[in-house]
Amino acid sequence: MYKLLLLRYGELGLKGKNKGQFIKRLEANIRRALPHKEVLNTWGRLWVPLDGDMEETVAALSAVFGLYSVSPVIQCGRDLEEIAAAAKTVLETALPQGGTFKIESRRSDKTFPLTSPELSQTVGGMVLPQMGKEYTVDVREPRQRIDIEVRKEGIYVFGQTIPMAGGLPVGSSGKGVVMLSGGIDSPVCAYLAMKRGVKVDLLHFHSFPYTSERAKEKVVDLASVLAKYSNAGMKLHVIHFTDIQMAIRETCREEYTITMMRRFMYRIAQRVAASLDAKAIFTGESVGQVASQTLESMYAINEAITMPVLRPLCCFDKEEIIAIAQKIGTFDISIRPYEDCCTIFLPDFPKIRPDLKDCLEMEAGMDVDGLIEAALAKSYVLHIKKET
Repeated sequence: MYKLLLLRYGELGLKGKNKGQFIKRLEANIRRALPHKEVLNTWGRLWVPLDGDMEETVAALSAVFGLYSVSPVIQCGRDLEEIAAAAKTVLETALPQGGTFKIESRRSDKTFPLTSPELSQTVGGMVLPQMGKEYTVDVREPRQRIDIEVRKEGIYVFGQTIPMAGGLPVGSSGKGVVMLSGGIDSPVCAYLAMKRGVKVDLLHFHSFPYTSERAKEKVVDLASVLAKYSNAGMKLHVIHFTDIQMAIRETCREEYTITMMRRFMYRIAQRVAASLDAKAIFTGESVGQVASQTLESMYAINEAITMPVLRPLCCFDKEEIIAIAQKIGTFDISIRPYEDCCTIFLPDFPKIRPDLKDCLEMEAGMDVDGLIEAALAKSYVLHIKKET
């Protein structure tokens, strides 16, 4: 029945003179999500032809940031009988057992002879007598609304609006690096960064043999899920972190272990980001969640670098983060019982309010640059394909 899918891009319509660039990026991302489909751009709307594959097409588009909703539509000519027949078909499909309905029209093509209210009344008057007594009109609180859009290129009738991911097209807001652990928070952080249009590379700190290969596989699986939302593959930078952790353990006060580790991680993340021409580092930190995420800890850790560190989850409760993780398909992977590098050498009483002066004094006795160079020399990049 439905041969065409209407795609709405919401926020992009407010981008003024840059609107065209955002829509062009969105079109490219849609084509990656639907490599065997044609994408049409006419009169400020995007369309995808359907061929009995609506469910598969909608599922693929649900991971494309920048789309706000889609609707399967019937395209008609300007003949009222044809419009009424389409409205009847949509109503019977959407409300097969009967119920209340209304017709809502929008006329952007002012050459059409009927106004929007007139078209709604006329089509409603034509459809209602053809329906059984179980169908009635309710213009205030209908169970089903049938929409008619009158545009220059055609008239479109539909009864369903399916919400999509929203946000901005990935790649429209520049590049960033996401510090990805095996936990619940950082994959959600990566998802939210991409939702605001950021193209991300993933950065994981691996401490073999203290963390197992299964811990790394868990992160690879998380990256595979996240790659779906990038509309393409992703790069996962696996950083050898063991030697730095051992040096911190030998040199620094035990309660400062996590603070010093994070300072090294941020330095490495900045180095990787700069090599990619990325402009920010994203982390899954939430204020006060653990010792390294107090404001004092964030201040002491941030001082190690100059690049902006963005924390999309900084004001989220854990329950809110878990809900997003479940929604995007990362939660069950994140709770696999394999440790990441932040859980080894964990002090019994980590410093909640570290003093920056203490951090600088301890680092004065370490070969910071040498340790970072050695870690990067042993690191490697995995090219992650999106999960199918």
